Amino acid sequence: MYKSILLQAADGGGGLSSIILFGGIALVFYFFMIRPQQKKQKEQKKFIEEIKRGDNVVTIGGIHGKVLSTEDTTVMLEVDKGVKLKLSKSAISQESTKATEPAVKKD
Repeated sequence: MYKSILLQAADGGGGLSSIILFGGIALVFYFFMIRPQQKKQKEQKKFIEEIKRGDNVVTIGGIHGKVLSTEDTTVMLEVDKGVKLKLSKSAISQESTKATEPAVKKD
């Protein structure tokens, strides 16, 4: 048994098939994991850039609020009547309407 393994290693048996297999695995990994993540990051960046006054948003920490004003890197949120928070734009997670939608819709 050991002789056959050593002979295959010495022969280079299956070298091309191994390269094709690893290439296929890399392609599957890219299309099912890396590409969707990049797409999600682009959508999040676009959403943060387009935040405007009056938008209802949710922060990463789960705080719901209404945008009062925006600056270059910060956002002023009204959480409750008279309660205002100044947050970094990167702390905004999503629109409030998306946060309250059910994750799975049943027909």
